[in-house]
Amino acid sequence: MILDENTIHKIADLARIEIADDKVEKLIPEMNKILSFMEKLNELDTSNVAPLVYMTETENVWREDVVKQEITTAGGLKNAAKQNGSYFMVPKIIER
Repeated sequence: MILDENTIHKIADLARIEIADDKVEKLIPEMNKILSFMEKLNELDTSNVAPLVYMTETENVWREDVVKQEITTAGGLKNAAKQNGSYFMVPKIIER
């Protein structure tokens, strides 16, 4: 497939991008080069190649979901600017 000026404008319209008229002449050989490369790839025999869904075949390693107490209330509040022993104290930001 060889691209021409009209095809470049149609592709730009479909992609919802604006291409200046002075840039079209430069794009024609570049896009034709890309298409010729894609045609080369179509010559390859891929009948024994499995389609990819993900780039790697690694699987997620799941762990048991166990509830445990990692930090105490006092430990969580020890660096708080203001606290009342059980909760963080923050300035009121909603006014009536």
